[in-house]
Amino acid sequence: MDTAVHAQRRPVERLELDGRGVTIVDLSHRLGNATAAFEPNPHEIEYIDHRAGAAGSAAAGIDPDLWKGGMAWAVEIARLSTHAGTHVDAPWHYGPTSGGAPARTIDEVPLSWCMRPGVVLDMTDKSAGDGITDADCRAALDRIGYELRPFDIVLVRTDASLRFRERGYQYRHPGLRRSATAFLVERGVKVIGIDAWGLDRPFDVMADEARRGDVDQLWESHFYGQEREYLQLEKLEHLAYLPAPFGFTVVALPVLLERASAAWSRVVAVFEEPAGSKEV
Repeated sequence: MDTAVHAQRRPVERLELDGRGVTIVDLSHRLGNATAAFEPNPHEIEYIDHRAGAAGSAAAGIDPDLWKGGMAWAVEIARLSTHAGTHVDAPWHYGPTSGGAPARTIDEVPLSWCMRPGVVLDMTDKSAGDGITDADCRAALDRIGYELRPFDIVLVRTDASLRFRERGYQYRHPGLRRSATAFLVERGVKVIGIDAWGLDRPFDVMADEARRGDVDQLWESHFYGQEREYLQLEKLEHLAYLPAPFGFTVVALPVLLERASAAWSRVVAVFEEPAGSKEV
């Protein structure tokens, strides 16, 4: 696939819907084979074009020569983890129980959690490996004059997504410390997203601290989900395209996979605005 074309993609669309202006921002990462060699969660997409589809149609009882122009269907075969690309982590990912009850798998997650007002916390001043604390979250909310409400979807912007197509990108983001995750979830937040490989700090940072004796910090935000259930949106992109830090709805519906710890999602932000407003 042409990476130059990919780089030019502007993930913003505007339309008129029942007399209202609606702006849609695509917050999802496009998964492709160009990064397959260095993805922590390996994937492979096999592309079967229209001529190959015609050649394979004999299995369906159709003579390949019957197809007009010698072309039939195009099909792709993807081999990938449920944690590849933009995805929703279910409580089952963090452990077998949450709050003393069996942890929900992705097919048990309420869809009502995944379609809620969104708010962006700007953490772009943080460097790779830094921790994001409860104090950082409070400060980010104060800067934009926003008070969290139950079921808000919180999106943490780090701009680490700018490195998704570079080897070693999984080590180049800041991550939430336990205090930040607890601060958000204790205020009724059920979904926390980040434009990075993971919600916690990079594994190399956590592993080094664990070897030096601090094992409590290892995967601390994920493990907090064993105490109080919440979902994570990982590997988001394009948070810089959001025209405001709140005032939009996040839609992050996971694919329905039985008993899975996560599932892929096409995550979008939807802004409603007066008809005739200028395009973003």
